[in-house]
Amino acid sequence: MLFLLEACRVLSIAIFLGYGGMCLHRTAMAAEFERFGAARFRVLTGWLEILGALGLLVSYRVPQLLPFAAGGLCLLMLFALLARVRVRDSLWQSSPALFLMVGNGLLAFRAAGGHFQS
Repeated sequence: MLFLLEACRVLSIAIFLGYGGMCLHRTAMAAEFERFGAARFRVLTGWLEILGALGLLVSYRVPQLLPFAAGGLCLLMLFALLARVRVRDSLWQSSPALFLMVGNGLLAFRAAGGHFQS
């Protein structure tokens, strides 16, 4: 289980740094946020994703940060999932948000309970 949690953390760092940067700089992401009816949240979302990824990275040195960073990213992905449901995206289109929500939720839950040692 520890290996899976660690894989979730590493993948989340890479994915959220990438998507956060794309939210800030790619016109394709602007169009996607427009489709969701959330264009005004694109830049905020990008920065929250980058800060969450950096929080996960710093949590290797400051483990107390892990439940907050992972919990924040879990909540962000819950909103992403709700936006995808609202526009009637398929399960396949919604699966990255679902995967990241569950993975970061598990990270936050385990870290908050003191059961996660890296």
